[in-house]
Amino acid sequence: MHSVQFTAQSSSDGIVERDFAVGDIPGVLWSPQAGSRRAPLVLMGHGGGTHKKWPGMVGRAHRLVTAGGFHVAVIDAPGHGERPRTPTDEREVAALRRAQETGEPVGPVVVRYNAHLAERAVPEWRTTLDALQRLPEIGAGGPVGYFGLNMATAIGVPLVAAEPRITAAVFGLHWPDALTEAAGRVTVPVQYALQWDDEHIPRASGLALFDAFASPEKTLHANSGPHKGLPRFEADSAIRFFARHLGALV
Repeated sequence: MHSVQFTAQSSSDGIVERDFAVGDIPGVLWSPQAGSRRAPLVLMGHGGGTHKKWPGMVGRAHRLVTAGGFHVAVIDAPGHGERPRTPTDEREVAALRRAQETGEPVGPVVVRYNAHLAERAVPEWRTTLDALQRLPEIGAGGPVGYFGLNMATAIGVPLVAAEPRITAAVFGLHWPDALTEAAGRVTVPVQYALQWDDEHIPRASGLALFDAFASPEKTLHANSGPHKGLPRFEADSAIRFFARHLGALV
């Protein structure tokens, strides 16, 4: 049984940032300055080709801590950040780059690779959650949410389907192909983001994934614009969503 091993700590603007490792899984935990105070935990996944401290992830985590009062944990997905790439990672990344260079659809490569990453990442997230819940400021019985877009949706949907400790989730911006079955096992409240003019994910595909969730309470947030044009205010909407379902400052 692995425990959280903190490797670095800093604090500013009311936020404590702690790098950690759970076995060979590297992560970061952001917490309110009063770090010993119990608060809900939000697990947050990063997108493909990025890592746990990508600027967008840091900004989103800071908002969740300061506006919502949450603890926020992110781990590097397999083959990302501090994690070494396997031969399969290298082949799939090369295939994605070829598709981008030749103008071919990237969807088939992304869906296939993300499904492979999810098989590796879901057990790692569950191990990390076990370890984080042994921290006194989080605790075994505290509420847990999941926030992940793009690749983090591909990992998050099967994670939430398998993990009863996660009781609310924000997803978005992914194809349904490999996720429909798992989405049918997700029954917790879901908020889903879709870009109406997404150049990679057809509108009907995004709607199909939203429709596949079995959650009695699910909300679709559809915004005009391309794949990378998700409005920043959707992060604030996610904070309000988690506050309703996990409990927090707002």
